[in-house]
Amino acid sequence: MGLLTQEQKAFFKTEGYLVVQSLITATEVEYYSSLYNSFLDNSINASQYRSDLSGSSGEKEKITQIMVPSKLVPELKEKALHLKSLAIAQELMGDDIELDFDMLINKAPFTDTITPWHQDAAYWIDMPDKRAASCWVAIDPAYKENGCMWYTPKSHLSDILPHRQTGNKGALQCDGDEENSVFIELNPGSCVFHQGGTLHYSRGNTTADNRRALITNFRPKAMIELERKKGVDHTGDREIRK
Repeated sequence: MGLLTQEQKAFFKTEGYLVVQSLITATEVEYYSSLYNSFLDNSINASQYRSDLSGSSGEKEKITQIMVPSKLVPELKEKALHLKSLAIAQELMGDDIELDFDMLINKAPFTDTITPWHQDAAYWIDMPDKRAASCWVAIDPAYKENGCMWYTPKSHLSDILPHRQTGNKGALQCDGDEENSVFIELNPGSCVFHQGGTLHYSRGNTTADNRRALITNFRPKAMIELERKKGVDHTGDREIRK
């Protein structure tokens, strides 16, 4: 028996996103929270994979991104978050789906820096099989004021929109608006899946709370192998930003 209902699968297909409550337990959230803080405070040295997506040159990172944490902590791939999100991704898109890469993104307190509207597929090379999904797992409560995710329903059903450079390390943005979109507030341990073509963004964090998220990204095994052959591994200039 699968983890999803037919209604959930249909919603993901038509709307382009899907909320899954309580992907991991409160005890498991504690494990990820502790590990996450070890990345943020450099107890785990992830300098080669770390950047500030805000483009700020100040001392304080506004939007910390750490790519491929499971390269530095391989046990992550055998823990609940990776295993359950992979199982759901396979239910949504097929048994040939595998983990492409994972990442951590934190919006620090009182930084009030948006992540611009964009579609993940705008960053990717063109591939014959375009199935792709990201699983965005809240480690902290995610709500409007600290930068929860916003999605434009059904946007994945149209062609990828024109994107332009933001001037920040190759980050892209396109036109979008909250009026035609929905915001997804999550408790720690809950998650939202979205398709590669789904238009999304997040507000800045105006609160005293962090907005920590752990993201797993999935696509067909053959497409991952094709990307690698072409030199794309999502740890350098082609980071996928949320």
